[in-house]
Amino acid sequence: MYYCCGITEKGVMDHNEDAMLVGKTAIDYGATEQKLSPPFIAAVSDGVSGELSGELASRTCIELVRDIKYSKKVNLSKKLMEVHEKLAEIGSENSDNRNMQATLCGIAVDENDRILAVNVGDSRLYRFRGGHLRQLSRDQSLVQLLYEEGSITKEERRTHVHRNIIFPVLGNLNSKPEIAAWELEDIQYGDILLLCTDGLSDYVSPIAIEEILELPKSLPTRLQQLVKTALDNGSEDNITVIAVVYCEA
Repeated sequence: MYYCCGITEKGVMDHNEDAMLVGKTAIDYGATEQKLSPPFIAAVSDGVSGELSGELASRTCIELVRDIKYSKKVNLSKKLMEVHEKLAEIGSENSDNRNMQATLCGIAVDENDRILAVNVGDSRLYRFRGGHLRQLSRDQSLVQLLYEEGSITKEERRTHVHRNIIFPVLGNLNSKPEIAAWELEDIQYGDILLLCTDGLSDYVSPIAIEEILELPKSLPTRLQQLVKTALDNGSEDNITVIAVVYCEA
C-alpha cells in the first residue's frame, strides 16, 4: 500500500502550466490525498516556459500518462515516447499550440512493488529518509551540464543566465527527448519519494526541504509548507509537489 498526497499551485502566475497525476487522478489545480495499491503511476509535468500552450501541454501529457494501463509487462519508456509523439502531433496541427512541450518526472509501481522512475526535463525526484534528502533524478538542462563539467558551481546553477534552457522534452517538434528510466531498488518503509517542478526546487534548498519534512505535522501540511516557503522565497513559477510513502496495508 502507498500513501500519496500532492498539491499543484499557480502561485504568482495568472494560470497554471503545471499538472500532476496520482493514480488515476489528473489535476491542474488543488490538492489530492489517496491510498493506492499497485499498479499505479504518480507524476508531475511542467509546460515549458517560452513555448505556446504550456498549460495545454502539461495537462495533455498527464492525461495521456494516466491512460497508460501500467503493469510489469509494459515498456514504460516506449509508452512515454508515444506520449511525446502525440503531443508533437497536436503541436503541429494548430498554430496556437505549435511546439507545445512538457517535462515529466514520475514513478511507476507495478503489481510486484517494483518501482520504476522516469524523467524528461528538469522536474525532480527526491528521496527523504532518516532526515536526509537525496536527489534521485538528473536535471536535463544546460546548467546541469555546465555544473558536471566544472564550469559553474552548485550555487551558481540557480542564478545562471541560462538556467531555463533544458534539453528536448515531450512534444518537441525538432528533436526526440531522452527518456531516463531506472529502477529504485532500495526503498524502505517510511521513505518519502518527493516529486516536484522547478517552481519548488529552484526556490527551496535541499536543507530547507529536509527541515520541513522533519516537522511533526501531517504530510499534506508539510507539503503546504513547502509551497508557502517557495512563494515566500520569491518563486515566480507554478509549484507542484507530490509525496509518495511506502507503508503497510
